[in-house]
Amino acid sequence: MKLPISVVIITLNEERNIERCIRSVPFASEVVVLDSGSTDETLSIAKKLGAVVNFQAWLGFGLQKAKAVEMAKYDWILSLDADEAVTAELAEELKQKWEKMDVETGYEVPRKSFHLGRWIMHGGWYPDAQLRLFNKKYSSWSQDSIHEKVVSKNVARFENPLLHWVFRDLSHQVLTNDRYSSLQAKERFERGERASLVKLVIKPWVKFIECYFFKLGFLDGLPGFIIAVGAAYSMFLRWAKIWEMQKNQKGS
Repeated sequence: MKLPISVVIITLNEERNIERCIRSVPFASEVVVLDSGSTDETLSIAKKLGAVVNFQAWLGFGLQKAKAVEMAKYDWILSLDADEAVTAELAEELKQKWEKMDVETGYEVPRKSFHLGRWIMHGGWYPDAQLRLFNKKYSSWSQDSIHEKVVSKNVARFENPLLHWVFRDLSHQVLTNDRYSSLQAKERFERGERASLVKLVIKPWVKFIECYFFKLGFLDGLPGFIIAVGAAYSMFLRWAKIWEMQKNQKGS
């Protein structure tokens, strides 16, 4: 049974993931892919699978996702990243709840991420609730360049998870941490936050302890330790980059 839902996906060089993502939503009446300049086979794969493909130069995460929603034919939107996939259980839950869903409510789904050879269930990585299903007449993406979110009057939650293949390998994780820490540093610096030696020393340690001990990252074995160290390093990069911005501002 097809539901009057548009699945919207933003892409850039996602040939490794896009087929799995699109094939996971056979219940949707439409799949919209908004690409920002792929040079691999992303677009040809998406078109082959029947997706509506459009181009938009990169606007930032929030604005890019909002633009993709604008292009959707249906009011009900399921917003996915290309490296995600809907489980059969989540699809069935959606079908069962469909008739009773409220247009003014945004629906969260738990997200389960795969990294370093296993599904990561601790360290703050699960349930990692994501608001992805909503009616575009009543809910919308925020305009944040990072940590974008769907703003909705009411929120409810599905029980079954969305799957997420978060990083290809450790090198991809390091590159992503570098990219995101730059975006986070810029955002915080523009809000007036400033770095100090105390923050550079203390905050990474606090992040490691939070992820590995308080959020039980140690239960994910060695991957849990590596993830906690990565989170601490990302925190260090964020504050180091804020310090660099302060230095450059004074120099100018």
